[in-house]
Amino acid sequence: MRTGKIERNTSETAIRVEVNLDGSGRYDVATGIGFLDHMVEQFSRHSLIDVTMHVNGDLHVDQHHTTEDSAIALGQALAQALGDMGGIGRYGQVYSPMDETLARVALDISGRPYLVWRAGFSQEKLGEWDTELIEHWFHSVSQACGITLHVELIYGTNNHHICEAIYKGFARAMRAAVELDPRKNGAIPSTKGQLGG
Repeated sequence: MRTGKIERNTSETAIRVEVNLDGSGRYDVATGIGFLDHMVEQFSRHSLIDVTMHVNGDLHVDQHHTTEDSAIALGQALAQALGDMGGIGRYGQVYSPMDETLARVALDISGRPYLVWRAGFSQEKLGEWDTELIEHWFHSVSQACGITLHVELIYGTNNHHICEAIYKGFARAMRAAVELDPRKNGAIPSTKGQLGG
């Protein structure tokens, strides 16, 4: 089974994350930030990656450490579960509509982390979550997992829909990228014979 487990304890956060790439989209998420919980749950459900994420963070300071560290731990768990990445699809790209909103997410599990972010929000918070942290969450998960990730808001006005369309697009793109292609017979999808570096 392609699973990963990360326990990350610092003076700012205590985190446990577990993933199963071959799951059914089951989740158990508690970060202390309601809207972040909702988005990680959406990621799990639509990627079919089982995710357990428990975070005890210094929310009395602000939400930055909890947001950043949850993404780092998730990215590390995904990377652990992927192993040498033999046989995976590697690439995923999705147009993600939600009502008046349309987002596009394209990614490459390349081992070369990079984020291109062309999206934004017109309000400072979604629920209690600072919207400026959403881009940072994606930056952190792409760095920790080694994903080249392009996120673009094509159009949209409702901030909730914008965020959800992006997370669902990320989920569906990851589903395609991590799935095993039987035609590859376990081969690493690179002419170099390895991914990253």
